[in-house]
Amino acid sequence: MSASIFDSDASVGQRRVVIRRNAGDVEMVELPWGLEPRDRGGRPFTVIRAEGRSFPSHRCLIPASEFRHRSRGKHYGFSLADGDWFYFAGIWRPATGDWPEAFAILTIEANADVAPFHDRQMAVLGRDQRMVWLDRTSREEALLRPLPAQTFKTRLWDEPRQAELIF
Repeated sequence: MSASIFDSDASVGQRRVVIRRNAGDVEMVELPWGLEPRDRGGRPFTVIRAEGRSFPSHRCLIPASEFRHRSRGKHYGFSLADGDWFYFAGIWRPATGDWPEAFAILTIEANADVAPFHDRQMAVLGRDQRMVWLDRTSREEALLRPLPAQTFKTRLWDEPRQAELIF
């Protein structure tokens, strides 16, 4: 499996690989980003604040190699300093009559590396925490917390430019 870059400005409905438990097995499925809004015609939920909440079911993981946030008109990329990929903690919901099966990512207070650019960040879990999250063998507070300073390396990310054709 490969992990890709996750842009926090991605459009609602963007499809991503999600890892979850299903009838005791672990499965990878592709789901759209964004849970059904509470009010008809409302905005879908793409992120959910984790603090003070419990997630007893429908947990999932979203693999990523980097996440991007926009701050003051610029895009910044954050990847693990050791170059490894990671998972976002998320939840998924079954399809309803008008809404497909979908997922959202949990957010937490930003760690020291992300805080200069944004006050919140998506909850990042290391590979060693993936089954703990899916199997609920630890309380949410133990997993959904800012990682230590210098966990992420930060880079300014420019919009890709179209290559010039040379004849």
